[in-house]
Order: sequence, then C-alpha cells, then structure tokens
Amino acid sequence: MLNIDLSGKRAFVAGVADDGGFGFAIAKALAEAGASVCVGTWPPALGIFQTLLRRGKLDESLAMPGGGKLEFERVYPLDAEFDTFDDMPEEVRDNKRYKEHGDVSIQAAVERMKKDFGAEPSADGGFLDIVVHSLANGPEVKNVLLETSRKGYLGALGVSAYSMISMVQRFSPIMRRGGAFLSLSYMAAERVIPGYGGGMSSAKAALESDTRVLAFEAGRKYGHRVNCISAGPLASRAASAIGFIGEMIEYTKTNAPLPEALTAREVGATAAFLCSPLASGITATTVYVDKGYSAMGKAL
Repeated sequence: MLNIDLSGKRAFVAGVADDGGFGFAIAKALAEAGASVCVGTWPPALGIFQTLLRRGKLDESLAMPGGGKLEFERVYPLDAEFDTFDDMPEEVRDNKRYKEHGDVSIQAAVERMKKDFGAEPSADGGFLDIVVHSLANGPEVKNVLLETSRKGYLGALGVSAYSMISMVQRFSPIMRRGGAFLSLSYMAAERVIPGYGGGMSSAKAALESDTRVLAFEAGRKYGHRVNCISAGPLASRAASAIGFIGEMIEYTKTNAPLPEALTAREVGATAAFLCSPLASGITATTVYVDKGYSAMGKAL
C-alpha cells in the first residue's frame, strides 16, 4: 500500500491561530502522516489560541483518527511583516500585545527553533523538513484597487507575498536537504474577483510567480522544493473578514465540476502529499484544489 509517510520529519506551519482555517488543517494532516508540527501564530491572537488549547476548547478538532490528539511541538509568536527585530517599529515593540513576546520576526522564529532543536542536526546540519506559509493580510482588502493607497498595496504584498521569500531565505539553511516549502494562493491571482481588493489579488499573483523562481533558486542551492496550492473559497475566520465569502462558496458550488463546498481537510491532504517524498518530482507548481472551478470558462 502506498501511504503518505512523514515519520521522523519536522514541520513549521506559519499562520495558525484557530482550528477553522487551511493552516490548522494542513498542520493536522502533516501530523496524521507522522510529522512533528510546530506552528507560528500572530502575536495578537497567540494568547487566545494558547488559552483555547490549554482549556481543551479545541480538543474535538485536535482529535486524531487513530486515537489521541494532535499536540503541537512548539507554538511560536510570529509576525511575518517583520524579517528581523530591527524591522519592528518602536510602537510595535512597546504594544502590549507584542511586548511580552519580544522579537516576533521571521528570523526570531528561526533562532527559537535553533535553540530548541539545533542540538539534533542531521548529517547535513538540518533539523527541519517542511515549511508552510499560510499567511495573508491586506490592510485595505475592502477597498477596490482603484481606491487602494500605496501603503495599503505594499502592505498586502509585504505580508502576503514577500514573507514567503523571507521564509525561504531564512529557513532553508536549517532544513535537511530535500526540504519542502508550500504556500497558499487563490484564483484572484489570475482572474478578477470583484471585492477582493487592497492589492491582495496582486499579492497572490506575486506569490505564484515567486513560487517558480524560488523553486529554481532553492532547488539549485539547497535541493528544496517550493510549491503553491490555489485553494477554493473557505469560510475561515480570516476569509470571512472580506465580507462576501459565503457568496463565493455558493457561486463556486454552482459552477464547479464537483458541485460541493471545499473542505479544509481536502487542502490539508493535498499539502501533506506535496510535502512528502511521494511528490519528490513536483516543484515550481501551483496546484488547484477547488473542485475544478478554475477550469470553467462559463458560468452555469
């Protein structure tokens, strides 16, 4: 039997703050395949997330198919807007939701992992195998592109696209050769989705383009693979903030070859495959997990 086997591998999933989004589903799928999983959580949401975990409020979602429950190896504070501590403005460092965590940059997550796991490197010096970028934020996402400011546009690109470049830069050296990077995109990267504004469509397009270039560069330098999943709409907490996610789910159900709503688990399973040795020949690729909606050229 051909199974997805990630036994002995360690994953870092950036962008997990609850049990309702793609990040959590991917983390769970990786764990079901045998990987140990660390997650990075946005500092303002970290306290609530840890409280929910501690009080057992997420136990039903954490339940594993074979019994027991998913236990995250580590939960790190992470704000992907910042590459290093020096990039964090004074007002952010002093903010009460950040101050207790200190350095929450991408580089800080790398350094924390070095401190926690650096004593167990492999022959090639690595102790990490999988990095998942499940991050997106557009401060002006409700503004149409014509009404988006330069600051809002660049903010969307910085957090939603450049952060992937930064993560490949900074995590690659602590990964075992043959590691896997994965990010999450959306159809707005290539087609018009009215209402998905603030530069987010541009950020997703950049993310998919960068996937191809990063795959070449990281593949030649480290032997790592870089892929992207373009997922259909899901009513996660983050997506619901856009305001019309329910409409998009119904529209996709009506028009897709498989007329049913996408589940987070379906994206999680695809992610586990793409990060596994079974996908060793797949890199620089955007994989559509959307019930086939992306193939349609005419609404029903």
